[in-house]
Amino acid sequence: MDGLKRQVITVHIGQAGVQMGNAVWNLYGMEHGIGRDGCLTTPAGPVNDACPAEHSTFYKETVAGKYIPRTVMVDLEPTVVDQIRSGPDRSLYHPDQLISGKEDAANNFARGYHTEGRSYLQQVLEGIRLFAESSEGVQGFIVFHSMGGGTGSGLTSLVSESLRQDYAKKSNLEVLVYPAPKVSTAVVEPYNALLVSHKTLDTTDCAFMVDNEAIYDISAGKLDVERPMYPNLNRIISQVVSSITASLRFPGTLNVDINEFQTNLVPFPRVHFPLLAYAPFASAQRSAHQRPPIVDLTAACFEPGNQLFKLDESEHAASKYIACCMLYRGDVVAKDINHAIRHIRDTKGLEFVEWCPTGFKVGINCRPPVAAVSPDDELVGGGRAVCMMSNTTAIAGAWTRLCHKFDLMFRKRAFIHWYESEGMEKDDFILARENIEVLRHDYRELVPTPATIKTESLVSDKTSPGFRGLAERSGRTNFLQGDFEPSAIAEI
Repeated sequence: MDGLKRQVITVHIGQAGVQMGNAVWNLYGMEHGIGRDGCLTTPAGPVNDACPAEHSTFYKETVAGKYIPRTVMVDLEPTVVDQIRSGPDRSLYHPDQLISGKEDAANNFARGYHTEGRSYLQQVLEGIRLFAESSEGVQGFIVFHSMGGGTGSGLTSLVSESLRQDYAKKSNLEVLVYPAPKVSTAVVEPYNALLVSHKTLDTTDCAFMVDNEAIYDISAGKLDVERPMYPNLNRIISQVVSSITASLRFPGTLNVDINEFQTNLVPFPRVHFPLLAYAPFASAQRSAHQRPPIVDLTAACFEPGNQLFKLDESEHAASKYIACCMLYRGDVVAKDINHAIRHIRDTKGLEFVEWCPTGFKVGINCRPPVAAVSPDDELVGGGRAVCMMSNTTAIAGAWTRLCHKFDLMFRKRAFIHWYESEGMEKDDFILARENIEVLRHDYRELVPTPATIKTESLVSDKTSPGFRGLAERSGRTNFLQGDFEPSAIAEI
């Protein structure tokens, strides 16, 4: 690997963010051969020799030869961070990396954004700055959080705005837990989720959404876990995140860095919510008897049961793909991948938007997933795996659902007084709702309806009849930049 590898700094915010972070760093440690005390434990072996890890991307080496994760964890409530401070990983982190408050945000975006969270912002930014200054060159940031909680929504919005201001040229990625369609942990989730989406829409470059309901189903249905708990869900998320970042940490025949994700997945700045899928999800019993070929692994990623986000069958059926990024790792060769993708296109009947004909971006990494994180680990690595990130119009259904739930509560002005008492106004809610309505409109514009196409065909273009961009056809010069006036939502 080249010596000028650029670094990535991760930020874990709120209970969900910190717990996901704990699982992710446990897995990174296993993959890199770094123990829970930060010391190298890598045994010499054929895998490690053939595919050496690049520690500096995600770890900082100290003078004493220990490795510290380039991460900052923050929660306004002390319990979860205290568990790390007193747990088996306590020697891995520097005390300044673990930030906790005394009073939580109480599921209130306004407490995380205006009152409680704001007093911890400088401490978080200082932790990030120390890692940024000790890096040869920061490639970007990955922020883990949930959308439904007070800290995960409010403090994330503050941090995201500050990162965009202080590190304008750096990539800002998010891994976020979206409110599940049927499983809810808080009544005011729709308010928090809509407000954080509004605040981070223009400060985040790419956001990978997962929801607990989809991961529960994977854990129970595919991994045979009788009663899935949060550690089981976080184990699945950590495995997928590890595959996304594998090409930043290990060599491969086709490496994909952070900027390549965005270049290939995000056609317009606001349409940056790819769907995640992974294969194989194999329990110990099943993996002992099967080794699926590349074609089957690739096909599995297009099955709703392997995707980390719950969508209706009707939403899948009516959707079109904009772009797919397939990240393979382990015992995989390019010839098999090309054959698999060609086979999928021929047999699955995948529909891509007409203006994006190529469709697939491929990454190949030589390091296979770890065999198991612990002796009783339910998710077994196997020799090969694939992670798919696909930007699809189906995700618009999630925003429609969220807007519907928001509208039901906001019509009655239910629970609004809790937000107003922390410094927010009704106009903040209306502005956020309008912005997400614009986002829904942006998604609708990606796939013109027959009526739209018919109208466009009647419009003559004097300059070039055979070639007109989407911006010109839609009658807007600033396509998908929020330049759409929604109907008055203040009337709700």
